[in-house]
Amino acid sequence: MLYAAVEITWAVTGTTVPWKDHSAYASGVQLFLATLALLVGGACLAGTRALSRLGRAAVATALVTALPVLVVGTNGLPIYFVTMATLSGVQSATGLAQVLLNTAGAALVLLAGLSYRRRLRGDCPRCGRPHAGAVDGPLTHPAASRAPRRTRVAVYLLMCGLLPWAGSKTVWTLGGNALGVAGADWQRMSGADASGPAKATASAGIDVTVLAAMVGIFLLLGLLYAWGQVFPRWTLFLSGRRVPRLLPLVPAWLTGIPLAMYGAVLTVLAPLIAVGVLPGIEPSPPFTSSSGITWFVEFGGLAFGGLGVGLIVAARSYAARTRPICSSALEVTTKPT
Repeated sequence: MLYAAVEITWAVTGTTVPWKDHSAYASGVQLFLATLALLVGGACLAGTRALSRLGRAAVATALVTALPVLVVGTNGLPIYFVTMATLSGVQSATGLAQVLLNTAGAALVLLAGLSYRRRLRGDCPRCGRPHAGAVDGPLTHPAASRAPRRTRVAVYLLMCGLLPWAGSKTVWTLGGNALGVAGADWQRMSGADASGPAKATASAGIDVTVLAAMVGIFLLLGLLYAWGQVFPRWTLFLSGRRVPRLLPLVPAWLTGIPLAMYGAVLTVLAPLIAVGVLPGIEPSPPFTSSSGITWFVEFGGLAFGGLGVGLIVAARSYAARTRPICSSALEVTTKPT
């Protein structure tokens, strides 16, 4: 209802809500999103009750339709995160609000859909296991464990996609030349609008976006290994305590999905430009050639796509390894026969 109210208000007042550079949401689209939000909200409420076959189909259709629409609307979340983390300011308050609304909506619809699916199968809507009794009893958490070897290898390979992109930016930050871009030109162009923290990291030879990617790698490692489930010794007062399950999962899902979509677009776009299917990109400073900027688009696709898919894969493994079980369900599975 909050989502719908905001969308209707923006549509009626003609508020500009950016979708991407030089384009904004049309009022008709905002009214469509408001209607969709109300429909899926009603479906979530109906999903908690006993329904006919037609009712179950209607609830499932609403959830399946709304989720991808909301997920696509989260696409700008990583960009806003980087600009805020570097204290570069927010380009559009309404654009950020729209992305946050889409993100919250997607998360809630996903959780409601998961609970609804479990309920249809006759499982506990909270832990996903079949058991009798209340669904709000104590939970039993599994012991800390690392991801299977196959998952770790897959994530490491995906992380390698960061190397060409991060390497190019590091070369430029250190004053070197790559892809036809001179380090001095890159430093001058990137430093024109840089904030204090961004300039400080650049003076140490570290691009601030590369630093943000390193934060993503830290999150990836936490999802893969046991120290992401139990706070390690260097966390001082938190040492030995169980890490709240959603603490790493929420940022992993919220950044992984938009990054994967953005990276996929760039990865496909660059080869199509290179073979002439799409028109070439006109170089703009500090880039001096169309081929150089096309290569950098491909590097960006590999980096963002690799990091995004890696976060999704690692988060999926983490969610499976840390999923708590209702104590009553555990008693059923361990009861001697």
